[in-house]
Amino acid sequence: MPEPNGRHNEGNSSPRLASLTLVPHAADRLTAKDFKSDQEVRWCPGCGDYAIVAAFQAFLPELEVPRENVVVISGIGCSSRLPYYVDSYGLHSIHGRAPAIATGLASSRPDLSVWVITGDGDALSIGGNHLIHALRRNVNIKILLFNNRIYGLTKGQYSPTSEQGKITKSTPFGSLDHPFNPVSLALGADASFVARTIDSDRRHLTSVLRAAADHRGAAFIEIYQNCPIFNDDAFAPLKEPAASAERLIRLEHGEPVRFGPGASRGLRFGSHGQLEPVDVAGADPGTLIAHDAHRDDPSYAFALSRLDTADFAHIPVGVFRQVTQSSYDELMADQIAAARRHSGPGDLAALLAGNDTWEVH
Repeated sequence: MPEPNGRHNEGNSSPRLASLTLVPHAADRLTAKDFKSDQEVRWCPGCGDYAIVAAFQAFLPELEVPRENVVVISGIGCSSRLPYYVDSYGLHSIHGRAPAIATGLASSRPDLSVWVITGDGDALSIGGNHLIHALRRNVNIKILLFNNRIYGLTKGQYSPTSEQGKITKSTPFGSLDHPFNPVSLALGADASFVARTIDSDRRHLTSVLRAAADHRGAAFIEIYQNCPIFNDDAFAPLKEPAASAERLIRLEHGEPVRFGPGASRGLRFGSHGQLEPVDVAGADPGTLIAHDAHRDDPSYAFALSRLDTADFAHIPVGVFRQVTQSSYDELMADQIAAARRHSGPGDLAALLAGNDTWEVH
């Protein structure tokens, strides 16, 4: 396949895609500007989506993938406007169905880098079924879920992640629903890569995007995202410098889990398998955990996700789980190749008019 400059592949393949994708020559290296479309970015002033799209555009050149091999697919919602602002192939698709459309594309075109942009309403309400099955199948797509805990595009109704008691236009006396925990949900679907980050922390956001891009299979990233109009400061406790040092638990694979002033706090397992924060100084060092994102059993990562509380007392961010599993597209390609070796080229006409068809007179 020719590169954008008309030159042909000289045998170099991208380190981030096990595919036919080409690495551009040094003179053709892409920059963030190359991924900025000519469309005016239009979200509400102060929306966290501005920070996310800027980080995403700046990160995409690291893929070393031609723009025509990058595809951004979204559903419906404020977050789903993002494909308009990225100069690549993209699709603003159907409410909640972006993972299904992305599954078809990634399965049929393994040379593409496929990214799904969705929100808490789009992904976890009407799209919940498509999300969990894309994750359990381990389709080679990267799903970015912008979580602002509200329906923004439709003007402020409660969403599947809104806290219980939330007063909105659709719940004037307070929401009765218990909210979803997106990370727990993804882990429950046995997702092979699950992470969380925050819109305002560009360095951390970029590091998580990089890890997701390097992962072969489905990658799920929850991004805490502020909606200044309908749910302003929803994550304010995590963004205050003094408070964030105490509340945020930054996960680094292979490193002891430490947080709080002077890294004075750690985690250990409780009597029933739950994780509990403790003072490092008074704890048995042998009971304090180091983060293991590569553990096959998802129960440890799930226990991390259950540290979340409504008051944001202890919120893990980073990569919860990253394990190697066969991806759906690879298994499908192997199955098709095996069928061809066994039966030869398929006969569509024979299939359509086979033993399970009838003539009606």
